[in-house]
Amino acid sequence: MKKTLFILLFCMIQSIVGMAQDGMFKARVYNKDYDVFLDVNLYEESITIPGQELLGKVYGYIKKATDSRVWIIMEATLDEKARSARLVIVNDYGSEDLVAELTADADGGYTLKQLEGSVIKMAGKGKWIKLPKIMNFKRK
Repeated sequence: MKKTLFILLFCMIQSIVGMAQDGMFKARVYNKDYDVFLDVNLYEESITIPGQELLGKVYGYIKKATDSRVWIIMEATLDEKARSARLVIVNDYGSEDLVAELTADADGGYTLKQLEGSVIKMAGKGKWIKLPKIMNFKRK
C-alpha cells in the first residue's frame, strides 16, 4: 500500500515538474463539447494566429475548429501561485471584449471563466452560439 502511494505521489510530482518546465500557461487545449480550442503562451506575445498574421504576435486565441473567426487574448496577468491568469480578450473585429480568468486545473486541464463584458460567441449551424461562462479545456 505504501509503495503504491509513493509511486502515485512520485507520478504527480513529475507531472507538476513537467508543467513547470514547459510553462503552465503555454498550451493548446480543447473543449470537445463546443469544438473550440485555446492556444496560449501567457508568458510572452509569441503566437501568430493562422490566416491573421497581419495582427502580429499575441498571447493566444480562442477559436472554433470549423470557423475562421477568433477571440484574441490581448492582455494576460499571471498569478502562478494561484495557478491562474486574468485575461483581456477581444473578438477579431474589435467590436466586443471581455475579461476572463484562466485557471490551470490539477488534472492538467484548464478552466476558462468569463468574468465581465461580452459573451464569447462562435458561429455554428447557421447562427451565433453563446459559449458557457465557464468552460473546461483538456489536452488532446
